[in-house]
Amino acid sequence: MTALAALPTLLTMPTLPTGIRGQLAAVVPAEIPSPSVGVWHLGPLPIRGYALCILLGIVVAVWLTQRRLAARGHRAGVAIDISAWAVPFGILGGRLYHLITTPQPYFGEGGNPWRAFAIYEGGLGIWGAIALGAVGALIGCRKNGVTFRDFADAAAPGIAIAQAMGRFGNWFNNEIYGSPTDLPWKLKIYEWDSGAGRAVVDAAGNPVVKGYFQPTFLYEALWCLVLAAVLLWLGRHRDLRPGQTFAAYVMGYPVGRIVIENLRTDEANRILGQRVNTWVSLLVFALGVWLWFRCARLARREADAGGPAPAADTRDGVDAGPADGGDPIRTAEPDASDDPADRDGGVDEPADPSVERSLDAAVERSERPRS
Repeated sequence: MTALAALPTLLTMPTLPTGIRGQLAAVVPAEIPSPSVGVWHLGPLPIRGYALCILLGIVVAVWLTQRRLAARGHRAGVAIDISAWAVPFGILGGRLYHLITTPQPYFGEGGNPWRAFAIYEGGLGIWGAIALGAVGALIGCRKNGVTFRDFADAAAPGIAIAQAMGRFGNWFNNEIYGSPTDLPWKLKIYEWDSGAGRAVVDAAGNPVVKGYFQPTFLYEALWCLVLAAVLLWLGRHRDLRPGQTFAAYVMGYPVGRIVIENLRTDEANRILGQRVNTWVSLLVFALGVWLWFRCARLARREADAGGPAPAADTRDGVDAGPADGGDPIRTAEPDASDDPADRDGGVDEPADPSVERSLDAAVERSERPRS
């Protein structure tokens, strides 16, 4: 616990005491290298490391979402059909968010508006991607008969994993790093030519090293993987209402993002001295809290209205009762199967003695021999 408590201070230290540096150097590498090339050409076709990381993240997210939806009883391939709407909307939303919050390189003095379309250079804001991606997912869910809350819960861990993989795209582009440091896990950064997708070289053809910095891209990637593991654990060990897994993601990601934003030193617009993304993270965290309680209220309302009971944790592979803690109470009018007489053979005993004597006399006459 002492080590965990000291972690934020350790991450922000530009230098370390000699003794600690020596101990860490024995177990971790002296530095984290960065690629000096971020794009490769297959003939006329450019293959960009940033794009590959984004695409691989999407593939993993869709695969995991499909597995989780299948565990909830949905058909094969439904995650791909919904993602066909969510992914393009998400990419568009991510780019729009970046352009709105960082307009200077594109529309400011000396900016190039055509670079707004150069997504391969980086610049996808996660908040815009989630917001507009949710709109696309909602359309896809309605077209495929899947409740949006069910899809969002299934997708949440995969989204976090995709974010972690996408951060390695920033590594290929030599971007998203913190302050200069001599920590054993310091990140080597090159002077970068974003147009060429590679490091600037000196007269001898060697990449020019810009310096060694905090690897904030790696911190965020690790945080996203931890968050994904927590979301998977919650789905298997806690009785959550539909939508609450996604709400936990919306609350959890900003917690790490706020810390990491304050470690970053790249240019960013600020409000009251804080980076825009820090303020947005606070708002998104508040939204996640609201979603958590909203989903709980919706589940209670649906149960009270006699609608479909909230799905139990069997959707994540663990048998459990309904989300309200047990079978809902059912009331119905008694039918014939509830009659004690039916359980005794199906013949009702007459209650009036005179009726009983009349029946006995009729039976006796029928049994007399006829002449």
